[in-house]
Amino acid sequence: MGSFAGTDFYDLDSLLTEEEIMVRDSVRQFVDDRLLPVIEQHYEDATFPMELIPAMADLGIYGATLPTEYGCAGLGSVAYGLAMQELERGDSGIRSFASVQGALVMYPIFAYGSEEQRRKYLPRMAKGEFIGCFGLTEPDFGSNPGGMITRAVETKDGYLINGAKMWITNGNLADVAIVWAKTEGDRIQGFVVEKGTKGYSAREQKRKFSLRASVTSELIFEDCLIPKENILPEAKGLKAALGCLSQARYGIAWGAIGSAMACYCTALEYSKTRIQFDRPIGGFQLLQAELADMVTEITKAQLLCLQLGRLKERDQATFPRVSMAKRNNVAMALEVARRSRDILGANGITSEYPVMRHMCNLESVKTYEGTHNIHTLIIGEAVTGISAYR
Repeated sequence: MGSFAGTDFYDLDSLLTEEEIMVRDSVRQFVDDRLLPVIEQHYEDATFPMELIPAMADLGIYGATLPTEYGCAGLGSVAYGLAMQELERGDSGIRSFASVQGALVMYPIFAYGSEEQRRKYLPRMAKGEFIGCFGLTEPDFGSNPGGMITRAVETKDGYLINGAKMWITNGNLADVAIVWAKTEGDRIQGFVVEKGTKGYSAREQKRKFSLRASVTSELIFEDCLIPKENILPEAKGLKAALGCLSQARYGIAWGAIGSAMACYCTALEYSKTRIQFDRPIGGFQLLQAELADMVTEITKAQLLCLQLGRLKERDQATFPRVSMAKRNNVAMALEVARRSRDILGANGITSEYPVMRHMCNLESVKTYEGTHNIHTLIIGEAVTGISAYR
């Protein structure tokens, strides 16, 4: 764990509580002991490490900020963010699994569901016994989710859903899916769809160069009958769906720091041992400039997330503020990964080092939960008061 002390250039630990440090260090140890020894092989084989699901549940990672009465950890937002940072230091795909489980499935059940739904799903999801996925994006509607064509038609027995969702993390693994569809009058409504429901199927998306240790699927609904008790009663309108995304984007902003830390520390250590022209390459001015830039950008991202977490704990983390952190930190991490790969030279493309894996993963992280450009426009609207979407 000491090798990452160099990424705390501004002594952020002094701004954290004992509980926050304990949570971070517990997840850090898990990543070092359980995830890092197996992740390269899983990435190469394009498989998800299923054996780690219960271990992450034991750490309280799933739905970590939700109340303890539902079997969750009841952590503060900063502690949760630090956990996501450490998971993504291991791999973006593993953090994605946990983000979807907590922020995109457990959160909407808690925030928009009935008490019966909370009692039914949340404790089992917190234990990792139920896996969840979130169905919003469609084959033809990503950045414009309001254009979705998946329909839910009311019948005497419930709702009949027809349509498809694309790029769904955990889709093939999921026991329960949060699915968004248009009802009468083009009103968007959230539903809970359980695995095994007639007319519901998931097809894994293969041939990925990114997030290979994460399961990505297409969800298909063909006259899929959803009973009325599976409607999320308060999940009405696109605003509800976007509220879930804001929860996920918060975790992503922290997670990207973890990827950057992994790449920077790899490059830093390599620069001290790689000898060229009779000296470590870390002794050359151009390379020191690279390292100085990287640790500076990581530090700025840490401060951005720490303040965002404190705002979130005061219920002041507006979605443009979340967009700023997601946009900045993911772009930062991708740049750090690329510069770290450059420092490692040809060694940087091998699985002996984690840099190329993080770089490929971050290409997806930059796109999902709102592309870089979409977050640019969200911030632009916040500062000008003028929407560029219409």
